[in-house]
Amino acid sequence: MMNSVSLVGRLTRDPELKYTPSGVAVATFTLAINRPFSNQQGDREADFVQCVVWKKPAENAANYLGKGSLIAVNGRIQTRSYDNNEGRRVYVTEVVAERISYLESKGSRSETQSPTTNSNQSSNNTSRGHSDDPFANDSGTINISDDDLPF
Repeated sequence: MMNSVSLVGRLTRDPELKYTPSGVAVATFTLAINRPFSNQQGDREADFVQCVVWKKPAENAANYLGKGSLIAVNGRIQTRSYDNNEGRRVYVTEVVAERISYLESKGSRSETQSPTTNSNQSSNNTSRGHSDDPFANDSGTINISDDDLPF
Protein backbone atom coordinates (compact mmCIF):
# COMPACT_ATOMS: atom_id res chain seq x y z
CA MET A 1 0.00 0.00 0.00
CA MET A 2 1.14 3.52 -0.67
CA ASN A 3 -0.06 6.94 0.50
CA SER A 4 2.11 9.61 -1.09
CA VAL A 5 1.34 13.06 -2.45
CA SER A 6 3.45 15.80 -4.06
CA LEU A 7 2.01 19.29 -4.54
CA VAL A 8 3.31 22.62 -5.81
CA GLY A 9 1.34 25.77 -5.12
CA ARG A 10 1.08 29.07 -3.30
CA LEU A 11 -0.03 29.71 0.27
CA THR A 12 -3.39 31.46 0.52
CA ARG A 13 -2.48 32.96 3.92
CA ASP A 14 0.34 32.91 6.42
CA PRO A 15 0.77 29.53 8.16
CA GLU A 16 -0.83 29.30 11.60
CA LEU A 17 1.41 27.89 14.30
CA LYS A 18 0.04 26.30 17.48
CA TYR A 19 1.43 24.02 20.14
CA THR A 20 -0.08 20.88 21.62
CA PRO A 21 -0.38 20.74 25.43
CA SER A 22 2.86 18.71 25.48
CA GLY A 23 4.66 21.48 23.54
CA VAL A 24 4.80 19.95 20.05
CA ALA A 25 4.58 22.57 17.27
CA VAL A 26 1.92 22.14 14.57
CA ALA A 27 1.32 24.52 11.67
CA THR A 28 -1.60 24.55 9.26
CA PHE A 29 -1.88 26.28 5.91
CA THR A 30 -3.86 26.15 2.69
CA LEU A 31 -2.12 25.58 -0.63
CA ALA A 32 -3.69 26.96 -3.83
CA ILE A 33 -2.83 24.76 -6.80
CA ASN A 34 -3.71 25.83 -10.33
CA ARG A 35 -5.41 23.24 -12.49
CA PRO A 36 -3.61 22.49 -15.77
CA PHE A 37 -6.61 23.49 -17.91
CA SER A 38 -9.12 26.31 -18.31
CA ASN A 39 -12.88 26.06 -17.81
CA GLN A 40 -15.45 26.74 -20.57
CA GLN A 41 -15.20 30.49 -19.97
CA GLY A 42 -11.42 30.35 -20.44
CA ASP A 43 -10.66 30.98 -16.78
CA ARG A 44 -8.06 28.99 -14.82
CA GLU A 45 -9.39 27.27 -11.73
CA ALA A 46 -7.52 26.20 -8.63
CA ASP A 47 -7.82 23.60 -5.91
CA PHE A 48 -7.32 24.59 -2.28
CA VAL A 49 -5.67 21.88 -0.22
CA GLN A 50 -5.40 21.96 3.57
CA CYS A 51 -1.94 21.00 4.86
CA VAL A 52 -0.50 20.35 8.31
CA VAL A 53 3.14 20.07 9.35
CA TRP A 54 4.61 19.09 12.73
CA LYS A 55 7.62 19.86 14.95
CA LYS A 56 10.52 22.08 13.75
CA PRO A 57 9.33 22.18 10.12
CA ALA A 58 6.09 23.69 11.48
CA GLU A 59 8.04 26.44 13.22
CA ASN A 60 10.14 26.99 10.08
CA ALA A 61 7.03 27.27 7.92
CA ALA A 62 5.48 29.82 10.28
CA ASN A 63 8.73 31.75 10.44
CA TYR A 64 9.74 31.80 6.76
CA LEU A 65 6.53 31.42 4.72
CA GLY A 66 3.83 33.96 4.06
CA LYS A 67 0.80 34.50 1.88
CA GLY A 68 1.73 33.88 -1.75
CA SER A 69 4.86 31.83 -1.05
CA LEU A 70 5.53 29.21 -3.72
CA ILE A 71 6.32 25.84 -2.13
CA ALA A 72 6.43 22.13 -2.88
CA VAL A 73 4.96 19.73 -0.34
CA ASN A 74 5.68 16.03 -0.13
CA GLY A 75 3.66 14.01 2.32
CA ARG A 76 0.63 11.82 2.79
CA ILE A 77 -3.13 12.25 2.79
CA GLN A 78 -4.85 11.88 6.15
CA THR A 79 -8.52 11.83 7.07
CA ARG A 80 -9.85 12.48 10.54
CA SER A 81 -13.10 13.50 12.20
CA TYR A 82 -14.26 15.45 15.23
CA ASP A 83 -17.51 16.68 16.75
CA ASN A 84 -18.02 20.43 16.30
CA ASN A 85 -19.65 22.83 18.78
CA GLU A 86 -23.10 21.91 17.42
CA GLY A 87 -22.50 18.21 18.06
CA ARG A 88 -22.15 17.33 14.37
CA ARG A 89 -19.43 15.03 13.11
CA VAL A 90 -17.00 16.93 10.83
CA TYR A 91 -14.69 15.02 8.49
CA VAL A 92 -11.38 16.55 7.45
CA THR A 93 -9.06 15.45 4.66
CA GLU A 94 -5.63 17.07 4.70
CA VAL A 95 -2.06 16.56 3.58
CA VAL A 96 0.43 15.84 6.34
CA ALA A 97 3.61 17.46 5.03
CA GLU A 98 6.73 15.42 5.59
CA ARG A 99 8.92 17.70 3.47
CA ILE A 100 8.47 21.32 2.40
CA SER A 101 10.66 22.87 -0.30
CA TYR A 102 10.80 26.64 -0.59
CA LEU A 103 10.75 27.37 -4.34
CA GLU A 104 11.39 31.11 -4.45
CA SER A 105 14.27 33.16 -3.20
CA LYS A 106 13.55 35.73 -0.53
CA GLY A 107 14.22 38.56 -3.00
CA SER A 108 11.63 37.41 -5.54
CA ARG A 109 8.70 37.87 -3.10
CA SER A 110 8.42 39.91 0.07
CA GLU A 111 7.93 37.12 2.65
CA THR A 112 9.22 33.77 1.54
CA GLN A 113 12.04 31.43 1.75
CA SER A 114 14.47 29.48 3.70
CA PRO A 115 16.31 26.35 2.67
CA THR A 116 14.40 23.11 2.20
CA THR A 117 12.95 21.90 5.48
CA ASN A 118 12.94 18.23 6.46
CA SER A 119 11.14 16.69 9.40
CA ASN A 120 14.51 15.77 10.88
CA GLN A 121 16.10 19.23 10.65
CA SER A 122 16.38 21.61 13.56
CA SER A 123 16.65 25.37 13.89
CA ASN A 124 15.45 28.05 16.26
CA ASN A 125 12.58 30.14 14.90
CA THR A 126 9.70 32.25 16.09
CA SER A 127 6.05 32.01 15.09
CA ARG A 128 3.52 34.04 13.20
CA GLY A 129 -0.19 33.22 12.81
CA HIS A 130 -3.34 33.77 10.76
CA SER A 131 -7.04 33.07 11.14
CA ASP A 132 -7.84 30.56 8.34
CA ASP A 133 -7.98 27.50 10.57
CA PRO A 134 -10.74 25.02 11.44
CA PHE A 135 -9.63 25.38 15.09
CA ALA A 136 -9.85 29.21 15.08
CA ASN A 137 -12.68 29.27 17.65
CA ASP A 138 -10.80 27.03 20.07
CA SER A 139 -8.81 28.22 23.08
CA GLY A 140 -5.50 28.34 21.18
CA THR A 141 -4.23 24.90 22.16
CA ILE A 142 -4.98 21.56 20.62
CA ASN A 143 -5.77 18.78 23.07
CA ILE A 144 -4.03 15.75 21.60
CA SER A 145 -2.63 12.92 23.64
CA ASP A 146 0.80 11.57 22.77
CA ASP A 147 -0.91 8.39 21.52
CA ASP A 148 -2.67 10.44 18.79
CA LEU A 149 0.52 11.94 17.34
CA PRO A 150 1.88 10.39 14.13
CA PHE A 151 5.42 10.01 15.48
